[in-house]
Amino acid sequence: MPILFALLLLISPLWPLGDNPRVGDPMIIVNKQTNKLAFIRNGKIERIYPVATGKTNALTPEGLFTVTVKAVNPYYRKKNIPGGAPNNPLGTRWIGFDARGTDGRTYGIHGTNRPSSIGKYITEGCVRMHNRDVEALYLNVPLGTKVAIVKTSESFQQLGKKYGALK
Repeated sequence: MPILFALLLLISPLWPLGDNPRVGDPMIIVNKQTNKLAFIRNGKIERIYPVATGKTNALTPEGLFTVTVKAVNPYYRKKNIPGGAPNNPLGTRWIGFDARGTDGRTYGIHGTNRPSSIGKYITEGCVRMHNRDVEALYLNVPLGTKVAIVKTSESFQQLGKKYGALK
């Protein structure tokens, strides 16, 4: 049994479980103060995107999380709306993370059917992006990627250093 457990850890998409992220690893940082998302990879900030976050500060959780689920044309469970439907508020992609003890199906970074909402404090807790932006991000974010959500005046450069994603 211990050998099986060791093997599972070695092939897990969430490996390594230790000091992570490391410089070079992909990482996402969301700053609720500016409603911006930075994608960091290979030791540099590759792109900064505008986002929408929670109607109130408490709705979008702060902390360090892990991407555990990804979906193309996600199904919207709350209102039983199929993926890909024009009235689906989740847009074209879902990048779910394990905030507040959830499994990645409750909190996530996703697209929208309301592009005018980007930049605003309007969501029920998720991080909302333009569909074209979340589609580009989705392609570059593997399971296990760390997601930091903060509310601060610190720059993405400072935050990337603080979390170990930048030198």
